[in-house]
Amino acid sequence: MKKNIPMAIVFVLGVAFIIQFFIPSRPSQVAFNTMIEWDLIIYVFASVIAVDSLVRHHILKISRKSRGWGYSLVYLGAAVFMILAAVFSGTREGSFYMKVFNYALAPMQATMFAILAFYMASASYRAFRAKSTEATMLLISAFIVMLGLIPQGAAIWSGLPKLSEWLMLVPNMAAKRGITFGIGLGITATSLKIILGIERNWMGGH
Repeated sequence: MKKNIPMAIVFVLGVAFIIQFFIPSRPSQVAFNTMIEWDLIIYVFASVIAVDSLVRHHILKISRKSRGWGYSLVYLGAAVFMILAAVFSGTREGSFYMKVFNYALAPMQATMFAILAFYMASASYRAFRAKSTEATMLLISAFIVMLGLIPQGAAIWSGLPKLSEWLMLVPNMAAKRGITFGIGLGITATSLKIILGIERNWMGGH
């Protein structure tokens, strides 16, 4: 019963929304909008549960002195500090909370993204090594695109910017659309498996 009821709800709602999408009508649109509003309410409650789970996880790590428990302590301290700052100073522009956000949190986020740039450069170096025909084509294409995007490329050859644009709009766009189609087919297949009860990991892996 604990499995059959959720599966039955998912099946009925899944089929109903498929019919609503392909055969729209006023009553079905009203029902769809109502479900979207309910979804927002569920999202709020799910967020509360997620925050509770996160706090419990870090408190457990601190109490057991698990590896990296100091990071958990810093996380909880920073979270409490930001909540108190928002409550007592407000979130208006120029408030203490916004100053901490703009002058401490935002620079730290920028630093994290800057560190990611080194990993991206390392991954690009490994991908662009001309070990095969495909890697060589990728290397040449990337070199042309990069040259075409800077003024020095046009100074070397006036056709480089147009060639760079063609590479971005034709072969690159074809690959991106292929990936998009693949993602769409994957989402459709996974959704059908969930609606038909073939995929049950969302119920706890049973």
